[in-house]
Amino acid sequence: MFSLGARLVAEGLGTAIMVILGNGSVANVELKGTKGNSAGWMVIAVGYGCGVMIPALLFGSISGNHINPAFTIGLAVSGLFPWAEVLPYIIVQMIGAIAGQAVVVAMYKPHYDITEDPEHILGTFSTIDATTSKLNGFISEFVGSFILFFSALGITKAPFFQDNLGTAHLALGFLVMTLVASLGGPTGPALNPARDLGPRLLHAILPLKHKGSSQWDYGWVPVLAPILAGIAGIALYKTVFL
Repeated sequence: MFSLGARLVAEGLGTAIMVILGNGSVANVELKGTKGNSAGWMVIAVGYGCGVMIPALLFGSISGNHINPAFTIGLAVSGLFPWAEVLPYIIVQMIGAIAGQAVVVAMYKPHYDITEDPEHILGTFSTIDATTSKLNGFISEFVGSFILFFSALGITKAPFFQDNLGTAHLALGFLVMTLVASLGGPTGPALNPARDLGPRLLHAILPLKHKGSSQWDYGWVPVLAPILAGIAGIALYKTVFL
């Protein structure tokens, strides 16, 4: 059993790594002049799949590798995580997401400077609905997040993986990669309040050229939808299988 301090460090680092690898893949595809410019959606799917897989392998046995406030809240609502640790976990997840995005900006700064499409720039930070529909965005984020949390709990609790949780953590990466590839078209997707909100805050603050709006009118969707999906998905799995 690791101390709360060690687990918080793991959560912060894990969230930062997820954002660096995930949003880094988006920047590589979307920003002008990169080696991976226009490489396609599967590059992003692989980037985000590995962005979840690698922290899970590093920190799954330390902090549980939530790296997602919606997962932390969903576990607490179902009595699977102590409420006293929810706020500390969320705080370090948010800090990790902001720090990770800052690394992406530092690495791709010359490409941000020459990219003129503000939506391509925002897309490397946060999510937006492709048809500018908040309802479609909410449905997409809820369904994707529900599958993520229900499946993640099933994978980590399934008897099949109990003797080798490392394999379960590999499976989590493939789960996220598949969700991005299959259900990511409408919104991005976020599936994680910290992954969207933290970078969106940074987007609003940084003086990037051509950055345009941070689209705060949509910003509540990738926060609320994953939280509700996390509560519902984890509660359903616990009710039926635990």
